[in-house]
Amino acid sequence: MKRLVRTTICYMFSVWLALTSVLCVQAAPDVSAPSYILMETSTGQIICEQEADVRRSPASITKIMTLLLIFDHLDTGRIKLEDEVITSAHAKSMGGSQVFLEEGEVQTLETMIKCIAVASGNDACVAVAEYIAGSEEEFVKLMNQKAEELRMDNTHFVDCCGLSDSDEHYTTARDVAIMSRELITKHPEVYNYTKIWMEDITHVTRQGSTTFTLSSTNKLLKQYEWTTGLKTGSTSKAKYCLSATASKDGIDLIAVVMAAPDNKVRFQDAMALLNFGYSVSNIYIDENKEALPAQPVKGGVEDTVNLSFAGEFRYLDTKGSNLSQIEKTITLPEEVAAPVEEGQPVGEAVYKLDGQRIGGVSIVAAKSIDKAGYRDYVKKVLKNFLL
Repeated sequence: MKRLVRTTICYMFSVWLALTSVLCVQAAPDVSAPSYILMETSTGQIICEQEADVRRSPASITKIMTLLLIFDHLDTGRIKLEDEVITSAHAKSMGGSQVFLEEGEVQTLETMIKCIAVASGNDACVAVAEYIAGSEEEFVKLMNQKAEELRMDNTHFVDCCGLSDSDEHYTTARDVAIMSRELITKHPEVYNYTKIWMEDITHVTRQGSTTFTLSSTNKLLKQYEWTTGLKTGSTSKAKYCLSATASKDGIDLIAVVMAAPDNKVRFQDAMALLNFGYSVSNIYIDENKEALPAQPVKGGVEDTVNLSFAGEFRYLDTKGSNLSQIEKTITLPEEVAAPVEEGQPVGEAVYKLDGQRIGGVSIVAAKSIDKAGYRDYVKKVLKNFLL
């Protein structure tokens, strides 16, 4: 009986130790800010969070959405980096962080982007918004439309730069991470600007030419060696906010901190989150470049269609799993019926770890195959006869 009790106690103690070790690995870092979230960029997986859906004033991290729209418009070709942007009286009147643009001053769009991304210039931000949409008000409508597209359900913008102290200008740590991810994954060229520590621009006005030095508001560029961006923000209402991006050992992370009590704490919090993320994260990547067998097509003008993977597969592990044990299985039907559209899902690559499905990638048709008609069948018969 005593031996049984001792055995039971030892077993329970070993289980407790195992659970404790897991909990210690997963325990969130010490963060002072009330709202934060840590996201892995390529998968969008959340590593840890706290009050991530509480609506808060975002201050200048609002400009992440402004930058996203700027780069979206650049992609369409409607605007170009060398375009000239004229500063209006309204843009010049902006308070807070500014680069002191004069009314009527002309700068290239690229210079304005630097003013926004590096020095958080509210005047430059409004000038670009007016250039793209005709007015700041119309640009803000585009911002809210984009937020809706991205399913940022707890976000609403009133201005394009974050100066507003209106209760109607709000977002959350989760939504900031969502728009940050959209910006850096769709437009990685933004890093060309968010990595700038200092750079001079030239003001050319009626009073002559003067040099102005842009200084980054993101102190992580000097404090954390893997920093790639992204945007700071602070007002008396918002307190101190930051969306910090970093890249290390092939893993990209986004740490969002909102309502930190002071300037230093927001950077300390972000570093704590990023360090935690890198300490627990391991990523599995399958580029899916191997050749796939041609898929038989029933009733098509062609008898087979080539296949391709819809993309690569990524899996983020934060539990210390042995990722070499991941198993990949290709699932395809015996045939697919015509018509077949290019990009149409035909099968799937399924990934499992320890017998559990962890994700999948669609296998798609590499081109379109029309449905065969009477003449097509006659041609096939003749072709087979001649052969």
